Amino acid sequence: MKNFVAVCCLVAVFSFSPQTSGAQQSEPDQWARWRGPQGDGTAPAQKPVTTWDQSSNVLWKSKISGKGHSSPIVTTEKIFLTTSDEAQGTQSVLCYTRSAGDLLWSKVVNKGALPTKIHQKNTHASPTIAINGDLVFALFQNHEEQKVTALRSDDGEVVWEQTLGTYVGLYPFGVGASPILYGDLLIVPHENEEHSKIFGLDVHTGEKRWAARRQHTNYSTPVVANVGGKDQLFISGQSSVTSFDPRTGKKNWSVPARWKVTCGTMVWDADRVYASGGYPVQQTIAVAGDGSKQIWDAPIKAYEQSMIVVGNHLYSLSDRGVIYCFEGATGNVAWKQRFEGPVSASPVFANGLIYFTAESGKTIVVKASPEKFESVATNQLGTSAFASFALVDHKIITRVGDDSTGAYQEWLYCLGE
Repeated sequence: MKNFVAVCCLVAVFSFSPQTSGAQQSEPDQWARWRGPQGDGTAPAQKPVTTWDQSSNVLWKSKISGKGHSSPIVTTEKIFLTTSDEAQGTQSVLCYTRSAGDLLWSKVVNKGALPTKIHQKNTHASPTIAINGDLVFALFQNHEEQKVTALRSDDGEVVWEQTLGTYVGLYPFGVGASPILYGDLLIVPHENEEHSKIFGLDVHTGEKRWAARRQHTNYSTPVVANVGGKDQLFISGQSSVTSFDPRTGKKNWSVPARWKVTCGTMVWDADRVYASGGYPVQQTIAVAGDGSKQIWDAPIKAYEQSMIVVGNHLYSLSDRGVIYCFEGATGNVAWKQRFEGPVSASPVFANGLIYFTAESGKTIVVKASPEKFESVATNQLGTSAFASFALVDHKIITRVGDDSTGAYQEWLYCLGE
C-alpha cells in the first residue's frame, strides 16, 4: 500500500539498457518482481498444475514464522518473503531454497514501534520484496514512518536503509504497496496525508534521486510498462489514473477517475491502461495509453486485487465474487460468472488459463476465452489466502494461512507434478 530534483549527473543516474528496462525486466523462469516477469501477472509459457489440495500435487511445503501478506519472490535458487511477529514487535525478511523450501536465513530488520492499529485484514509485513542482482529490498512501516532496507541476498546482511518520511494514513489501516525496480532505480510509493510522494531511489545507495508529488493516502503499487512507444510509470488512486516518466518522476499526464483510493496495480494492452477501485465509488476504468481520454468505465470494483489482460480482453474478479470478461476496446461484458469473494490476491495467467484466488484459500482455474465462461478446476488450500501466486519451472509457489487446527499457521507451498 505507497519533487526532489536530481542531484547528480543524469547520465550516471539514468543509464538504462533494454535488458534493465522496467518493461522488460526479469530473467526467464524467475518470478523476481511483484506480478511476475512483465509486472502484469502473466507467464504464458508456464504450464502449472490445475488441481491440488493439502496433499496432492504438493512437492514441498514449509512453515512460515509469524504473519504476513507479501507474495513470494522467486529467483533461480531462492524464495524471499517478509513476515512480522506482533508479540515480539519484529519485522523480518525470510529466504528459502527454491528446490526444497528449506529456510536459508532469517533477518530481523526492525524491532519495536509497530503501528498500534492496522486494518483487521492487513499485517505488518504486506509489501512484497523487490530484488536486483544480489540486493533484496524490503519496505516496512514502523516508528511512524516507512523505511526501505536493502539486504544482501546470499546472507541477509543489511547494506543500506532509507527513511521515506513520516507516514500518516487517512485511516489507521497500515500499508500494502510494494517497491518496484526500473533499471538502477528502486521506485517506492509513500502515499499518505503528510509529505505524500513516490520516490526513485538509487538501488546501490538508497539515495533519493527523484520524488513525484502526490496528495493523499493510497495503497496501489505502481508499474512500469511500455505503452505508446515509451516506458511509463502508471499508478491509480487519488481520483485519477496517472502516468509518470520513470526516469525522472515527471508527470506525463493524468485522467480523472471517480474513486479516491485504489489498492490494485494497473494493467495494460497496446492501446489502453486499466484500473479499478472502490472508495468511495466503485469504478473500473479504461484510459487511452497516451492519456488523451477516458475510453470507458463500469460500476464494478476490484479494490485490493489487481486485474489481468489476456489478448484483447480484461479479466477481473470483483469484490462481490463475480468474474468479468470485458472487451478491452469497449468495456462490453463478454461474460460474467459468480465465483467467490472477498478477494485480495491478484490473478495469474499461464498456458491459456487464469487462476483466481479468494481470501478463503479457494482457487478457480478458468479458460482465458472471451467466448464463454469455462471452469477447468476449483481447488482449496489452507483457510486464508492474501498473497498472489508465483509461477516458475511450471510450478506454483504460494503462501497461505491455515487455522483449521485452531492455531493459525502460515505455509509456503510448491505445487506441481
